[in-house]
Amino acid sequence: MQNARDGRPTADTPAEPGPPGAATPPVTRRTHRRTPRGAARTVLAALSVAALTAGLTGCAGSSLEEGADGGGAGGGKRGSLVVGSAGFTEAKILARLYQQVLSEAGYATTVKTVENREIYAPALEKGTVDVVPEYAATLAEFLNRDENGPDAEPVASSDVGATVAELKKLAEPRGLKVLPAGKAVDQNAFAVSAEFAEKHGLTSLSDLGRTGEKVTIAAGEECEVRTFCAPGLRKTYGIDVAGVDPKGVGTVQSKQAVKDGTDQLVLTTTTDATLDAFGLVLLADDKKLQNADNVLPVVNADDAGDPRIADALGELTAVLTTEDLVELNRRVDVERRKEADVAKAYLESKGLVKK
Repeated sequence: MQNARDGRPTADTPAEPGPPGAATPPVTRRTHRRTPRGAARTVLAALSVAALTAGLTGCAGSSLEEGADGGGAGGGKRGSLVVGSAGFTEAKILARLYQQVLSEAGYATTVKTVENREIYAPALEKGTVDVVPEYAATLAEFLNRDENGPDAEPVASSDVGATVAELKKLAEPRGLKVLPAGKAVDQNAFAVSAEFAEKHGLTSLSDLGRTGEKVTIAAGEECEVRTFCAPGLRKTYGIDVAGVDPKGVGTVQSKQAVKDGTDQLVLTTTTDATLDAFGLVLLADDKKLQNADNVLPVVNADDAGDPRIADALGELTAVLTTEDLVELNRRVDVERRKEADVAKAYLESKGLVKK
């Protein structure tokens, strides 16, 4: 992605990097060149939808998760909805949050978990999946590259309003409706050890640049060339990046290397729930190097365009914060609680579902 939206790091799971524009990597895993609504995408979409449809209609499959009650959740007085989810912790939590608020609104809901956007995006267009939690900048660049090729000029930026506007331009012709973005943001971020931050008086990346300290970044090897990573830190913040230690994005190995002092900076995400365990603290992206990856719902306009769906999801979007996501991720990744249970407790605490 920019950050690894399709394989988000957990307490013990390595991930690959990514956010869009400056933050989105060239596209080895999430984009494919397409001819005008044409052949390459048509073949991939057909294969992806076929695979997903098989999972949805098959007797049982490890990737098909039923509703929180063991079947489709909710009474279904207003119909049924399938909520799609990528395979990393945060996406699964968001999908359960969406499922439960929609159930509260009277829909029968199930959650379908797949590995990546290449599979669920075509399914969302077709209507096999009705609703997905998404990230504004990452999805905008995914659709941009899908529409205009891997060398397309970036459309996402650090301005959430402008990014969502560009996303809508790309999504609406595909039959997708982009609902408003909220305050919760999950984007690339950089952390140092608390000891290093205290020694040099650091709270932001600008502070680090002013120190003149040489730093090595624990990240994916792509960090050497990605605008949002080493080149951006040098250009935007004047940070003296001596090199990249290719231990991965937000992995245990990367965070341990910074904790031990082998490296000074680790590339992770703003909702990483395990930083405290390694004695690490995030440095503020005060000059907005990263793109606006605010969380927002995207729905199939025909099958899930009912304003009541937007209203139910909008109530959640309005209260969900980045700090909430950190805590929800922590409860799953560190405390090993189930995503559905964590989602239910959160929604009850906000008065969005009945206890």
